[in-house]
Amino acid sequence: MKYNRLGASGLKVSELCLGTMTFGQSTDHAEATSILDAALACGVNFLDTANSYAEARSESMLGEILGARRQELVVATKFFNPMGPGVNDSGMSRRHILQSVEASLGRLRTDWIDLIYIHHVDEETPLEEMLAALDDLVWQGKVRYIACSNYEAWRMTAALGLSARYGWQRFQANQLQYSLVVRDIEEELVPACLAQDVGVVTWAPLAGGFLTGKYRAGQRSLEGTRSADGWAFPSVYFAAQADQVLEALCDVAASTGATPARVALRWVMSQPAVASCVVGCRTLGQFEDSAGAVDLDLDAESRARLDEISRLRSRYPKSMEAGMRERRAAAVGHGA
Repeated sequence: MKYNRLGASGLKVSELCLGTMTFGQSTDHAEATSILDAALACGVNFLDTANSYAEARSESMLGEILGARRQELVVATKFFNPMGPGVNDSGMSRRHILQSVEASLGRLRTDWIDLIYIHHVDEETPLEEMLAALDDLVWQGKVRYIACSNYEAWRMTAALGLSARYGWQRFQANQLQYSLVVRDIEEELVPACLAQDVGVVTWAPLAGGFLTGKYRAGQRSLEGTRSADGWAFPSVYFAAQADQVLEALCDVAASTGATPARVALRWVMSQPAVASCVVGCRTLGQFEDSAGAVDLDLDAESRARLDEISRLRSRYPKSMEAGMRERRAAAVGHGA
């Protein structure tokens, strides 16, 4: 297992992160225990949950299962989503943040949260209010590091600027959707994260199961999967060439002797700025398949094929500015 530094911090996290969104929903206590045991056995030290997953049962089940092992692990959770019917039961207000963290600490049976994410964008609350509240929680010892999720590049950098200005804790990570069929973050967010030393933690690296080999081109729903249940399958974000990407992935997997899931995960984990890759699973077998990506080496030809078939269409202003360095170089010595 490889361990990467998270953002500008000194915190080291495993390149594979165990996502526990299914715990308490489609994964029962016994299966969740087996999955966690297997994850720790292969070197995973990074666990991901959220207060709203499975109506808070994910946090509670994780807290029950961890026990004394919690001390060795980096536990991340999130706040934002509605946790009650009240007008102040969601968002990133100081009130909701403080209530959410206290409740998460209780469910996780821990004295501190290693990494806390703002789960979504709150357009009604000033960034200053959120950052000041999170800074207070760090100084109180209830939170170690802070992060955002699903933040645009401009909003993330605005928050980093405020943290620098006022001496508050800064975002060390941005958790973002990223896979062979959803590469949108490469346009603005990946360059911004690299420039600002913010780690990218990816969610849905297998595109909700689409890239595991269970699906065929044209399929978007499959009996017995999350897609059939109508949740956590992000096909609305898929690139236009998603089916061609899936076919190429399966070809590469067959030629390398690996499963499509392992190839897809290895591709994501090898990308610039990616600190860790969140892998969710309903069963032990699904986790074991994903864990095999840690030991997989993709040859240059296979990686180049996947890069090319899944490549983003260049958009303005990048498309207009492409080749500017060469044009400048060509003009030297030839007059204005």
